[in-house]
Amino acid sequence: MDFQLSEEQEQIKYSVREFAESEVAPHALEWDENQHFFDELRPQLAELGLMGIIFPEEYGGAGMGYVEYATIIEELGRVCGSVGLSVAAHNSLCSNHIYTFGSEEQKQKYLVPLAQGESWGAWGLTEAQAGSDASGTRTTAVKSNGGYKVNGSKNFITHAIACHVCVAVAVTDKEKGNRGISAFIFDKSMEGFRSDKKENKLGMRASETSSVVFEDCYVPDENLLGEEGEGFIQAMSVLDGGRISIAALSVGIAQGAYEAALKYSKEREQFGKPISKFEGIQFKLADMATQIEAARLLTLQAAAAKDSGITVTKRSAMAKLYASETAVRVAEESIQIHGGYGYTKDYPAEKYWRDAKLCTIGEGTSEIQRLVIAKQLLRD
Repeated sequence: MDFQLSEEQEQIKYSVREFAESEVAPHALEWDENQHFFDELRPQLAELGLMGIIFPEEYGGAGMGYVEYATIIEELGRVCGSVGLSVAAHNSLCSNHIYTFGSEEQKQKYLVPLAQGESWGAWGLTEAQAGSDASGTRTTAVKSNGGYKVNGSKNFITHAIACHVCVAVAVTDKEKGNRGISAFIFDKSMEGFRSDKKENKLGMRASETSSVVFEDCYVPDENLLGEEGEGFIQAMSVLDGGRISIAALSVGIAQGAYEAALKYSKEREQFGKPISKFEGIQFKLADMATQIEAARLLTLQAAAAKDSGITVTKRSAMAKLYASETAVRVAEESIQIHGGYGYTKDYPAEKYWRDAKLCTIGEGTSEIQRLVIAKQLLRD
């Protein structure tokens, strides 16, 4: 099986790398320190097709596949986890939910502007009492005059403040459990829809994360995605693809942390020679590089399967689990190789570690990934 990128894919890879290094890298530490959301990059991201990577051109997208998508997110994550995360969330969650389950009218009205980069998209699943147990959703949607009145809130929502469009799930029939959860498209202009507290996060600080609140928010029938009761199943399907992007983001963060450690090890001298000459450091670098390559292969395997139309529930969970935990290990070793300097903000190692940790939590914790994998194994 050949996992070498094609010439066209290599061109995409290096064009995104050039963009990330020239337009993102000079600002990454400042944006992180100030929690500055980089909306000024949106026109450039749109021009490169990165706001609609996986969507057909007829819907304003770039018409790329998941292998290209994974490659792009890796390159962004290599320089700045926050930028990679925002691009991944915009494509994989809000936009992809509309693309996969929306009507033609919904796609034309909402997906096209999202894919063209006119605004950021948000996706609401998590609540204060519904994290890993997403079926514990308490936000309600009650039928009312040709639509629904929605009440509740969503936590840890990427782009909750900046978004113009948000896809979120709510309970339409509490007697049916997760079969009574439905998905809706919300427009930021809808009365009763508002963003709330912005989170002060450990890492990914330049990617905006806030709460969303619904207070008697009226959403018309035409904004229901699919049929009533399909929202939870839709969300789980969306997450299958989304986990590939988080795996790719993890690989990118790990690669960036490794490259920073490799560079430092060649420059830092102790006992009269670069620390890269010491076997202890060499073993760390060897383990880091090997783990990154394994994570990349798992991610590309899942991406290739997705492009082939194969169910990727197990593959995407494996890729996300291994790649995210690899990113944390590699980033921690990068700090160790930097020594005391790795614990300061003068070097990028500490930022890679802070950014990496979210990858083991968002879009399903490592523990949830293990449950998903086990369920698939026992079903085989």
